[in-house]
Amino acid sequence: MLIVQAASYVLGDIIFWVYAYAGTISIVIPSTFLLCGVGLTAFFVVLSEMKIVDRFEDHFLSSYQAAANIILQLAFLLAAPEIGFLFLIVIFVIFGSAALRMTSREATALWVFTGASVATIFFFLKAPIALPIATTSEWFAGTFLFVLTIGQCAYFGAFGNSMRRSLHQRTIELKIANQRIEELAQLDELTGVLNRRHIMKCLNDEMARAQRSNVPCSIAIIDLDFFKKINDQFGHPAGDEALRTFAISIFANIRTIDKLGRYGGEEFLLILPGTVKDQAVRTLDRLRSIVSEVDWTAISGNLNLTMSAGIGSVRQSESADDILARIDIALYRAKDAGRNRVIAA
Repeated sequence: MLIVQAASYVLGDIIFWVYAYAGTISIVIPSTFLLCGVGLTAFFVVLSEMKIVDRFEDHFLSSYQAAANIILQLAFLLAAPEIGFLFLIVIFVIFGSAALRMTSREATALWVFTGASVATIFFFLKAPIALPIATTSEWFAGTFLFVLTIGQCAYFGAFGNSMRRSLHQRTIELKIANQRIEELAQLDELTGVLNRRHIMKCLNDEMARAQRSNVPCSIAIIDLDFFKKINDQFGHPAGDEALRTFAISIFANIRTIDKLGRYGGEEFLLILPGTVKDQAVRTLDRLRSIVSEVDWTAISGNLNLTMSAGIGSVRQSESADDILARIDIALYRAKDAGRNRVIAA
């Protein structure tokens, strides 16, 4: 933006030189204007390169830059009122470009300042504002002025559109990233299924829905049989791989409406909405059979894994702790009965 600003001063100065050549203004005006414009731009470049602007909330110092440039234009309007219309047009361009980065408060303050300054020049100083086009040179300068102004407006319009597109794209990317973060916050890092916090939230939600709508809902606690021995015999890396393989095997064989989460250690919680207890028993027995048929030796030789499960159906007016306590008793009954089996509470 500073490069564009410097280029605008150089192009604008060409117009002044044409007017100076035509004898409309003094030759001092274009020389001084170029020196002041480029010098002002260089001042803000230095502030940027020295990181001084970083201490401000607006790193571009948009309002300060706009105010400084508008003051410069007003000063030259007073110095050369015979081409004053040119400076007024440039003020519009400066304000339009600065508005892309300013806050509403900054834009209002700059508007009041600029309006008051121009009103003072118009009504109190009675400065004659003109845009001479009597000679060929003046006509050429005036035409170049309008072409340049329209080009600058088109540039800033394209720049604003680019900013909007970029902001829209960043918004989409941020939304995707937030969704991913939210998903990761809900998942167990090792197995990829829901973590304990989120599966418990799902349990409370599904129980409330089942009790409110009087529809069936079954809950199961699944425990991997003798998992501690697997860790001790084959090592924790093999145990972790076994947990992942188990979770994938279960997840791949349940409905999309079912919820599977890691309840703790080698225990998993399975929520089966719209499922009565007898159906849940058949479902868990099918999953138990699938787990027992997995080729666990692919993880480590002689490794074998089975599961036990306790099942219960949601009752009216009972809490999550109540049903989990009933299911936990059923799970221990499955273990006491020799494991690798499913028992309903």
